[in-house]
Amino acid sequence: MTRFILRRLAQVIPMLLVLTFVVFFLIQLAPYDVVDSITTPNMSDETVAIMRERYGLDQPVIVQYLSWLGNVLQGDLGYSLTSRQPITAELAARVPNTIILVAPAYLAALVIAIVLGLVAGSRRGKLADRVIDSLAGVGIATPSFWFALLLIYLFGYVLRWFPIIGMHSVGKEGDPVDFLLHFILPFTVLVVAFFPELARYVRSATITQTSQDYVLVQRAYGASRSRILGFHVSRNVLLPIITQLGLALPLLVTGAIVTESVFAWPGIGPYFLSATKSLDYPVILAVLMLSAVLVIVGNLIADILYVVVDPRIRIGGAS
Repeated sequence: MTRFILRRLAQVIPMLLVLTFVVFFLIQLAPYDVVDSITTPNMSDETVAIMRERYGLDQPVIVQYLSWLGNVLQGDLGYSLTSRQPITAELAARVPNTIILVAPAYLAALVIAIVLGLVAGSRRGKLADRVIDSLAGVGIATPSFWFALLLIYLFGYVLRWFPIIGMHSVGKEGDPVDFLLHFILPFTVLVVAFFPELARYVRSATITQTSQDYVLVQRAYGASRSRILGFHVSRNVLLPIITQLGLALPLLVTGAIVTESVFAWPGIGPYFLSATKSLDYPVILAVLMLSAVLVIVGNLIADILYVVVDPRIRIGGAS
């Protein structure tokens, strides 16, 4: 296991280099850059040229990339080309806000998906299965931004139950009740966005497990449906769910970009979208690099949890 972890960690560096270079190169292929987004028609060509030189955009692509990479290796993610603020400080302020929103929503969606997925998979083809599968289908087909706008209209404008913008009201930054009122609508949108695919994943795994011989043996001994699901099937369904948990780690950073933008939640979403529109490549690269690291770490955590949940994997690997 130690050699496996070290080998996987050794793969991180070349993967990140390839990813960041590809993204950097694609940004350079865009028909305009950050200077074009901040210049005005009254600016002279000399002024524009000075701005490009100040941002380093007059250098070849490979020189710009190596300069950025050298700063990153020193722990400096650089400055935003539009706001001129340090990216590290911006991410440190915004990432916790995104995690506060996304992590509870994903865990709630996972619990709901496990319960309903087990019910649907154990009653394949029956009314409960059709209802749950239909709900999942509707959830998958529903755009998150449309559902967010619907909730904003109903509960924000018509009923006026919840605020619809930001994380806190002005002057109530430390009020937990005010935070909860701001939290409910985006939390609901994310639960509905995460739940359908997870539920279908659990349903598929449950159907596979209920067709195994050990389930038939338990039924032959007179075990109830709830006991079979709770003590046997659910344990074996846990392994594929762990895969989802590992793959879900990047969602803590980039899993709510649309929802955060709709509700003006001060997380990574609005920050990343603003950088994308202005081709602020240091911000784009920093967010993508953070997401890529979480993908790799998530997969590694999932592999380790496999061994914790099912010791037979460790025995098989040792043999």
